[in-house]
Amino acid sequence: MADLRTSLGRLQLPNPVLTASGCAAAGKELSQFFDVAELGGIVTKSIMLRPRSGRATPRMAETPSGMLNSIGLQGPGIDSFLAHDLPWLRERGARAVVSIAGRHTDEYVALAKRLYNHPVDLIEVNISCPNVESRGQVFACDPIAAGRVISAVRRAAHPNVPVFAKLSPDVTDIGLIARAVTDAGADGISLINTLLGMEIDLDTLQPALGGVTGGLSGPAVRPVALRCVWQVHQTVPHLPLLGMGGIMTGQDALRFLLAGASAVSVGTAVFHDPGAPVRILRELNAELDARGFSSVTDAIGFAHKSPQQQAALRTGVTHPVSV
Repeated sequence: MADLRTSLGRLQLPNPVLTASGCAAAGKELSQFFDVAELGGIVTKSIMLRPRSGRATPRMAETPSGMLNSIGLQGPGIDSFLAHDLPWLRERGARAVVSIAGRHTDEYVALAKRLYNHPVDLIEVNISCPNVESRGQVFACDPIAAGRVISAVRRAAHPNVPVFAKLSPDVTDIGLIARAVTDAGADGISLINTLLGMEIDLDTLQPALGGVTGGLSGPAVRPVALRCVWQVHQTVPHLPLLGMGGIMTGQDALRFLLAGASAVSVGTAVFHDPGAPVRILRELNAELDARGFSSVTDAIGFAHKSPQQQAALRTGVTHPVSV
């Protein structure tokens, strides 16, 4: 079977499948279905400085091949996370990828400083959540603002902890934003956050979400996410990418690796299949083997190579299977 090891900057992972932020808090909900240490890592729900109640209800709505959420970054805040959730992850041997979010740069810096002396494996900087109250607060839509936040977090965080910028697809040129956060010191990039969307309830004739708009996730967004990973890999090919967006199967995960991701996060799939991350990991292993890849690293960015380059690298494959 394939060698599943991969890396996200300085962080070495036993396999490339992680959870996605916001879909399983800090992993406790999923631990009844599988050992959370089996995965490459657990990505926490975005943590803020202070407790936050979130947006008005209703907060979720189903859409064709996806779902809208308008949670609004509800959570207990950094103090509770450090006291309860992070110790729980460490006790179980899970790699902790901590997502942080703030209303302004100073809050991101304060969060990075609070995490400095704690056993955190990677910081994912959520500068792209599309369901905060003010659309103007989405730093990832502005290269200058995005770069400012990432630069400040990189300076404040522990030097041995990779800092990843989580970007939004709701921009004209995601490569421009990717270059900005790379120049600002990002060790990698997470792609993508949800797309901004809405739904109308035909019974009430009103918006289905209490906050009117929300983040669209699920299989419907996978082609958009895949396109973003492809474009960012072309823009900053040396930077590790964490791909996410509608990953439901091992084949989906493989597509993200081929487009340039070094690892993937599984999110919406857990709502109907809590064991989806470990199932997708098993399926990915089989998909790599079926296509003659001896390791995850061999598959990363493989689709960017010309047919001639691919043939030269796969001379030992006697039964290539189309993806």
